[in-house]
Amino acid sequence: MAREIERKFLVLNTSYQDLAAGSHYQQGYLNSHKQRVVRVRLSDNSGQLTVKGITSGATRLEFEYKIPVAEAKEMLETICEQPIIDKTRYKIQIEGFIWEIDEFHGENEGLIVAEIELDSEDQKFSKPDWIGEEVTHDSRYYNSNLISNPFKKW
Repeated sequence: MAREIERKFLVLNTSYQDLAAGSHYQQGYLNSHKQRVVRVRLSDNSGQLTVKGITSGATRLEFEYKIPVAEAKEMLETICEQPIIDKTRYKIQIEGFIWEIDEFHGENEGLIVAEIELDSEDQKFSKPDWIGEEVTHDSRYYNSNLISNPFKKW
């Protein structure tokens, strides 16, 4: 069974941009119900379908599947809930961990969030100086919730 343990933080500044190049991501939701989120993602000429279960603490079930780019584009354009999440993602390795920093665009412009995946909820890690407040348990920051309650409306 695939489990994702992830902690999420606000980002204080853009100094992380000096550490990696960003990639453009578009993602949409076929279902954004908190019990079962189904996401379509398009990034760097790669399509992906992801199914996630409900979050308990910082853990949830997650299943990911590659799909053809043309099908991902068609789903994003025709059947995904709107608006589509549009963001630039930076992946930065620090002390054996990969930090994924998302700079949101469009309706979520101005929001920058960093995520780190862990092996256990109590696993220790160092926070880079650009990491701010933890928002793991604040559902407003879930990508699936940013479509119905975009950052610009907060």
